[in-house]
Amino acid sequence: MKLSATTAQNSFKYGWLMSRCWPYLRPYWFRILLGFLIAIPLGLLDGVTAFALKPYMDYVVGGKALEFSLFNHAFSFTSIQVAIGLAIGVVLFAAFQGILRYLNGYISTWTSQRITNDIKFDLYKKLIYMHPGFFDENSSGIIISRYMNDPTIASNGIVDQVKTITTSVFGALGLIAVMLYSSWRLAIIGVTVLVFAFVPIALIRKKIKSASNKNMVIGGNITTNINETYSGNKVMAAYGLQERQDKDFRKQTWDGFNVNMSLYKRAGWMSPLMYIIASFGIAAVLGVGTYLINAGLMTAGGFASFVTSLLLLYKPIKTLGNTLTNIQTIFVALGRVFELFDLETEIKDSENAKILEGVNDSISFENVNFEYVPGHPVLKNLSLKVNKNETLAIVGNSGGGKSTLVNLIPRFYDIQSGSIKIDGTDIREYTIDSLRHNISMVFQDNFLYSGTIRENIMMGNPDASEEELQRAIESAHLQDVISELPDGLETVLGERGTTLSGGQRQRVAIARAMLRNAPIVILDEATSALDNESEAIVQKAMDNLMVNKTVFIIAHRLSTIKNVTRIAVINDGELVELGTHDELINIEHGEYKALYEMQFKHQEG
Repeated sequence: MKLSATTAQNSFKYGWLMSRCWPYLRPYWFRILLGFLIAIPLGLLDGVTAFALKPYMDYVVGGKALEFSLFNHAFSFTSIQVAIGLAIGVVLFAAFQGILRYLNGYISTWTSQRITNDIKFDLYKKLIYMHPGFFDENSSGIIISRYMNDPTIASNGIVDQVKTITTSVFGALGLIAVMLYSSWRLAIIGVTVLVFAFVPIALIRKKIKSASNKNMVIGGNITTNINETYSGNKVMAAYGLQERQDKDFRKQTWDGFNVNMSLYKRAGWMSPLMYIIASFGIAAVLGVGTYLINAGLMTAGGFASFVTSLLLLYKPIKTLGNTLTNIQTIFVALGRVFELFDLETEIKDSENAKILEGVNDSISFENVNFEYVPGHPVLKNLSLKVNKNETLAIVGNSGGGKSTLVNLIPRFYDIQSGSIKIDGTDIREYTIDSLRHNISMVFQDNFLYSGTIRENIMMGNPDASEEELQRAIESAHLQDVISELPDGLETVLGERGTTLSGGQRQRVAIARAMLRNAPIVILDEATSALDNESEAIVQKAMDNLMVNKTVFIIAHRLSTIKNVTRIAVINDGELVELGTHDELINIEHGEYKALYEMQFKHQEG
């Protein structure tokens, strides 16, 4: 599945999205609820300032005493006392609101980060078990964007934005209550205009979804470009590809700019339109309010309190458009995240899968057909049997299907038809873990992880003893290399093991395979990229690795195949010849003989 082709189909199904979110929200429901409860008074407190204006205008500015009765007791405060009381109240209100804002921010950040981590953990676990074909189809940039960036956008934003809306809603309710208290007539006008201000938001949802998806693809392409610049820096320098990379980066960046500007042209009018709608409400309130004051139906203080409430109400409402836009972007990201959760690896255990416990008889390919792209077969009706402890060399023309053949044994890919059997049982009937645990692989370009040499070798068998580790090192002829390093086995390797030479990396990989001690060994062109001196050492290590094992060797050099049991010649996806070196070399006009004369004979000389 190509991730760049996904469209977040469910990004408008809010109930479905929230039901999928609930398992990640549930462990933190108390903190989330506490955050929402704090958001309520934060919103309601906005009405305190507006409410305080009425007594300030009526009593302080008007110079009147504040008199009222409470529980049959009469109270009277001079205008100065009212002013002092209001000033102290404002300070206490600000302090209380500051404490609430801090608590709200802390709880929100903690909760968002934990939810983000949980989603990333589950997504990453899903990613590492995806089949190799998935990684063939999707660039590193798209995968990084989808598996790392989308969860951050989705989970970091959802709690914050929903709490922002909660604060705004309860703030609006508090301010509306003040408006109703000041004048129910003006409140009807203000709230009616408010309803119309929300209309534009519903018109841009699909535009946000489209732009968000395009930005995801562009962002992934940019990340891929940077990854390729880093990994291929020597090729870039050697072939002068800097201008090419720069041109691609500029194009991708401008594409992102154009997508964002296109969205703004379609959605940017929303905020100004809401401002215009709000201004009609303010203008109507000013006109009707003036009439009510002159008619003696409300005081100047009540009018000031109402206007302040209205202005405070329209401010979050005008910004609420952007908040809802952000929430829609978050829902698009959520839709993409749960699309990833719904992806299933194409390579998985069958029901009632068995445990493979070694090879007792043979490995056989029976009428195997395989293709990466439908309609373009790579292996065609191929049949082959390899007995236990036999060493089979696989040779043939480039692109003929040699690497594909050995990649099918550990089920990196599944065949379209036919079967691959170990001891007469189709490998699809074994668990993937047990199948791969019985296979040791050494590739042409072995990947070494960031970490120490010890850690990279121990990946073959994390439970191996120190004695077993040392035996593997000696068998791989790696002891001299380790002794020359300042930190020995604890030497930290650079990314991909670039601090070691090609031959040294191969020997680390062979030591790793040695430590696994699996009954099946696959050597995929393990010496093709090495010089003669390095090859000779690596070949000795490989000879040790192959003892009493069932071995598949893809070979380009005579030294690799001179001691094998049999040789299989595969050209254009078909097994064209099979036999020992002596048998195949004596076939007149044979494929192996031609290959030997062209490629191997000069090596022997």
